[in-house]
Amino acid sequence: MATRLSIFLKISWAREPVLVGSFIIWSLAVILPPLSPYTKYSTMINEAMPYNYPVPVCDDGNTPDVPMLATS
Repeated sequence: MATRLSIFLKISWAREPVLVGSFIIWSLAVILPPLSPYTKYSTMINEAMPYNYPVPVCDDGNTPDVPMLATS
């Protein structure tokens, strides 16, 4: 099986090196990111960050349940 694959790669590299090179680059682009340590740390950071952030409430004077801010 390995010899067939090596023969196929040699023949295809001799005939179409651009296609073989593009497939190699594509396969590395698919395979390597999950193996990268940056993926681990970015996943940890994304899990630690909250989805919702507190937003200041705009007071229009008609919200009795929201405490008034001292503006002087």
